[in-house]
Amino acid sequence: MKLEDIRRDYLKGGLNRADLAENPITQLDIWLQQAIEAELSADPTAMVLATVDTDGQPSQRIVLLKHLDEQGLVFYTNYDSQKGRQIAANPKVSIHFPWTALERQVIVYGKAEKISQEDSRAYFESRPRASQIAAWTSKQSKPVESRAALDAAFLKTEEGFGNTPIPLPEFWGGYRVVPNKVEFWQGRSGRLHDRFLYQQSSGGWDLTRLQP
Repeated sequence: MKLEDIRRDYLKGGLNRADLAENPITQLDIWLQQAIEAELSADPTAMVLATVDTDGQPSQRIVLLKHLDEQGLVFYTNYDSQKGRQIAANPKVSIHFPWTALERQVIVYGKAEKISQEDSRAYFESRPRASQIAAWTSKQSKPVESRAALDAAFLKTEEGFGNTPIPLPEFWGGYRVVPNKVEFWQGRSGRLHDRFLYQQSSGGWDLTRLQP
């Protein structure tokens, strides 16, 4: 089948102003819980994080949402990774939730900031031991000679810690994306989709319907 011939209509319903919460974080949590309950995939909290390098080249990758509250959206990574280095140079980021099975998308615009070391440590200590060892092992985004070399480095790290508790690496922790704009998109028949944009203002959040 030709790519241009692949199409379907969007029939799962629409989105009206009356359906939306006054705060985009509240609305995002509602849609997130619905995505989890719908069992769309093994990773309902997966989100695409976009950053920009110093040449203005965007890059994207999937990260997992680990905490959501009125302050923002939290994920964890190696601070020396590609995304970590790009955030250090330009903290403006974008997040995309592609809940296509529900004919929904959410786009979050904002700035990423490191969370406290205490909060990072609390999350790190909750991770499986193998994940903790992997965080110490991987020089994330750097070249590696082979899979065998990576596995050998993991075993060496594991042996080095023995049976002792594994501490939080100084180069690893959480970022909080503090939103200033959030768009909610719901598919509609005939490509006349519903789009609503929350924008932060001095009085809270302004909500505007956008044309599809």
